[in-house]
Amino acid sequence: MPDISGSFTAHITAETTLFPEDQPNHQVQLAEIHATQKSPDPSWNDARLTYCGVTDVVSGNGKQHGYYVNEHPDGDSDRGSFEGRVTTAGSQTTIEGTFTITSGTGKLNGIRGNGTFKGRQVSPTEIEMNWTGAYEVAAAVSRVA
Repeated sequence: MPDISGSFTAHITAETTLFPEDQPNHQVQLAEIHATQKSPDPSWNDARLTYCGVTDVVSGNGKQHGYYVNEHPDGDSDRGSFEGRVTTAGSQTTIEGTFTITSGTGKLNGIRGNGTFKGRQVSPTEIEMNWTGAYEVAAAVSRVA
């Protein structure tokens, strides 16, 4: 399975925050985020990322989960899901978790993979993230067999 890694600085383009009154400082957020991937792997470098996530926190700590799509420069795409843990210490909010690659198009048809990510919120509308993982494409596996 090829290893991949990368980073991005994402911009929140849409966000809705709800304040359930079940406990103090409880927030549920739905956000859409856009970014351009930076990766040493030319197939992943400059891929356009869109992800939609739900964050459920109490006093700044909790969980996030959602779905993403990477549109690669050659027109192919990969997509999947993610889940993570949100932690706030002072004024710094961080998130770390895992992602799962579930499908793709073009040369990425049949792709499967997973990895980890870690990032931080640098402003109310900007997130920096680093990630690493591995993947395989079913077509590549069938050629080896």
